[in-house]
This record gives sequence, C-alpha cells and structure tokens, in this order.
Amino acid sequence: MTTPAPSENAEPTPSTESAESARAIAWRRRRAGVARTWHEFAAQKAALTGLVLLALTVLLALLLPVLSDAGGLDVTQATGHPLSPPDGRFWLGTDIDGRSVLLMTLWGTRISLLVGFAATVLSVLIGTVIGVTAAHFGGWVSTVLLRFTDFFLVLPSLVLAIALSAVLPQGVWTIIVAIGLTAWPSTARLVRAQTLTIESRPYIERSRALGGGHRHVVGRHVLPGVMPLVLANTTLVVGNSIIADATLSFLGVGDPSSVSWGAMLETALNNGAVSRGAWWNLLPPGIAIVLVVLFFTLVGRGLETVLNPRLKGQRP
Repeated sequence: MTTPAPSENAEPTPSTESAESARAIAWRRRRAGVARTWHEFAAQKAALTGLVLLALTVLLALLLPVLSDAGGLDVTQATGHPLSPPDGRFWLGTDIDGRSVLLMTLWGTRISLLVGFAATVLSVLIGTVIGVTAAHFGGWVSTVLLRFTDFFLVLPSLVLAIALSAVLPQGVWTIIVAIGLTAWPSTARLVRAQTLTIESRPYIERSRALGGGHRHVVGRHVLPGVMPLVLANTTLVVGNSIIADATLSFLGVGDPSSVSWGAMLETALNNGAVSRGAWWNLLPPGIAIVLVVLFFTLVGRGLETVLNPRLKGQRP
C-alpha cells in the first residue's frame, strides 16, 4: 500500500507555522540587538571617530596598488639623493638609499595591518578555544589548561617572539606566527571568565536537563554570549600586534624583504639618520604606528563599553 504524495497546495501545519514564526521573531530580535548596539556605539564620539579613521586607513592600504607605484620601493630604482630633507618632490624626504619616505610609510601600512589582523586572528582563536574548553569542562582539563596559560603569562612575550622569529625562517608569516602564539593568554583568561558567568545561568541547566550535550551548550549558548567580548578584545589585540611587529622589525628579526614601519626605524637607526639629524626618517613611521594603534584602541574601548555588561553602567 503506497502513501499518496503530499499536494503542492497543501496548507502548512501548525507546527511548521510556529517554527517559521519563531525564526522570524529570533531574526527580528537579532536585528534589533545589532541596531541598539550600533546606536550605543555611535553615541560615543571618540569611538566613532576612531572607526571612521580606521576605515579610511584600511581603504588606503587596499587601494595603494592603484594609487601609487611600488617600484619606488626598490633600491635600484630610487631617484632621490640619500637623506634629502622634505621638499616639493619628496614631501617627507628620502632615506639613506634615496627612496621616498612618504611612499615607504604608505606601503608600510599594508604590512603592519596584515600582521596585525592575521596575528590577532590566530591569537584570538587559540585563546577562545582554550578559555571555553577550560571553563566548560572544568576539573583536570581546566587545571592543565590554566597552568599552560600561566606558563605563557610568566614568559616575556617579546622574548619568546624573538626566539621563535630567530628559529623559524624569516618572513612576514613567521612574524605572524610568533606574535599569534604569544599573545593569546589574555584572551583565554577573558573568555574563561565570561564562559563561567554564562554557564552559571539557569537556562544552561535547563538545556542540560533536556539532553543538550557539550556541542549544543557551547555552540548555541556559550559562544554567542562570549563573542561580543571577544570582538571588543580583538580590536585591542590588533593594536598590540602592530606594536609587536614594529618592535620585532626594529630589532632586526622581521622580514628583510618587506617595507614596514619597524623596518624603517631600524634602517634609520643603523644608517646614522639620528646622528645626521634626519628626523624625517624617524617621525613618519613612528607617528603612523601611534595613530593606527590609537584608532584601534578607540574602537576597542568603545566596543568594550557597549558589549561588556560590567561597564554599561559606567558610561558617561
């Protein structure tokens, strides 16, 4: 006996309608939450200014291949005189090889942002996994992971990054790995604390009582509650990663084939720009580092104020 196929014009069952209605309600709540978060963030003038300037910086870095020619970064194609002061041709002067400092500073934005974003993604991923795992499972798993985290917290991250950069082949991705593997402990601590707060709430107990396993609890409840703070912390970690990249390049363990702000400072120091009074070799990359880190800090503090429940009542 065969069962007749359902008609294409069959009316939806009440269970189907209720499921679609629940999804629509959830979608509207998410949109309302995002809109409310944006309005609260936009109300902070410093954070909004930092976001606009940061967006312009990223846009400039992406459009650089269209706006300028990278050939001027090649020493063999340099057309200026060594350490020439700023003039009408070279607005920020030249370096020891006759290359435009303005051109080098602009192209250094691409390397610094690449290292900052990529190293941050790696460190935040490691920190989130370790923090959620330690808080969710507890017991000996938490003990082992916390001792592992404490070990990295005790070690000077800069010294460890220098050691990794010296052992691994020199290159941009080596710097990214070195920074990413040393910058995750603070994220792990933050995520663990937030996970413990979320898992102490009644709806987590109800979810477990109804048969929800580890994957359901973590995927449906813990991660959505943790991600806002992770996002706010990410913007702060990017600024720290850019500073770490500049420091490693300044110490001579960066990528010698790429132009970065730290490498510009290292070259200026090694070639006597300081003793010759060539301030134009030092100020542009230094100011660029300060400004980009400031932009990320403003955005990060604004997001933290909006997304961190402990800080919501402290906003001016």
